[in-house]
Parts: sequence; C-alpha cells; structure tokens
Amino acid sequence: MSDVRIILLERAGCHLCAEAHEVLGQVAQASGERWVSVDVDASPQLQEAWGELVPVVLVDGAERGHWRLDATRVLAALRG
Repeated sequence: MSDVRIILLERAGCHLCAEAHEVLGQVAQASGERWVSVDVDASPQLQEAWGELVPVVLVDGAERGHWRLDATRVLAALRG
C-alpha cells in the first residue's frame, strides 16, 4: 500500500462514506492516483482516533478532510 497516496477511513452503513466513494472516484479520474478504503472499526486504534469523524480522507498520511469530502481540496493536497 506504500504507493497509494489516498486512504479513505470508513465504516459499514455510513451514508457519507458512500458519497466519499463518489468524490474519490472523481479525484482518481482527474489525478490518476489510486485510493484504498480501510474499515475504521477493524482496529481499536483507528476507531479511537477517527471513529467520530468518518469518512476521513488521508493524503500521504495527513488528514485532508472528513464528513463531507471535497474533490478540489483532495486534488490540491495531492499537488502539494
């Protein structure tokens, strides 16, 4: 996963997570970057750190948005 710059922290049954999938699909198409999703509830550490904020998008390990994601903001983070 080291070549993946975008990580979506999500959980089952999260309607905002479904919206985040659409946003990250747009980001992937515009940037050519892949993204992966991680179930925040699969790890007590992730759940404690991020559980109240899902969906959360991380770019290069840094939080770049939560709840309602914005494609423009994620693309700007990818450009550095």
